[in-house]
Amino acid sequence: MKSKTNANTARASGMKRFFTFKRKYLAIPYFLFLVLFVLIPILIILVYAFTDTAADGSLVFSFNALVSFFTSPTKVNVLVVSLFMGLLNTIVCLLLGYPIAYLLADKKVNTNYVLVMLFVMPMWINFVLRTGATRDVLSWMGIYGGQHPYIATMIGLVYNYLPFTILPLYTTMIKLDKSQIEAAKDLGCNKAQTFLLNILPQSVPGLVSAAEMVFMPTMSSYVISDTLSEGKLTLFGNIIYLNFSQSMWNEGSFMAMIMLVLIAISMLLTRRFRVDKSQQRGAGLW
Repeated sequence: MKSKTNANTARASGMKRFFTFKRKYLAIPYFLFLVLFVLIPILIILVYAFTDTAADGSLVFSFNALVSFFTSPTKVNVLVVSLFMGLLNTIVCLLLGYPIAYLLADKKVNTNYVLVMLFVMPMWINFVLRTGATRDVLSWMGIYGGQHPYIATMIGLVYNYLPFTILPLYTTMIKLDKSQIEAAKDLGCNKAQTFLLNILPQSVPGLVSAAEMVFMPTMSSYVISDTLSEGKLTLFGNIIYLNFSQSMWNEGSFMAMIMLVLIAISMLLTRRFRVDKSQQRGAGLW
């Protein structure tokens, strides 16, 4: 009996090691994807950013792309304008998206997911088609990109990125701890105090995620600004695209590297605002 028990234990242990060993292989496709489509492209960008093409076609180490960028008032001005447009678009999207997400997360107002789908459905349409339709609507309203490039571009940016603001806020707000909100009201807090001291702090992770999904894509977009402003407004994504389309790989790669640095800085600055969702109490109560 003892030998049979030991055999069963050994067999179970062997099966456990087998499945554990097999489970490791599930990470191989993801690892290959990261290497092929993330790590290698970033390395190529870094190589071209700090090299120059010699007469024989070989790459030589050089800071020409760096010097060319920081000594060009046009390129620096495009970066500053892009930062301003990205920040403005983020603020407008948050101001519009926060109350919408708050209402959608309230089951007293939204009894089903139909309203949520109405905000998601525009993302199913091709990005270029949406931008072209926005241009036609603005022209019908008398807002022409050639005359009002900043207004037309801002309207297009808000329209295209507002759903990316609403979704992370909505997924955060449906998990707000309703018991804390009720306790705040019972303790004498008015609506403004309940919102500022309870609801808003709980929704900070959603605000951070929404800001990240809007700010950097706004800077790197070029279809919206190029189409709606009729070429009168150039964002950072436009100038990167122009450099690559004209085979100026070194300058384009250096500016793409600047975008990567800005993304890394934004992620580091917002890292401390991220919380583990499993630590949120009362998840799913609201």
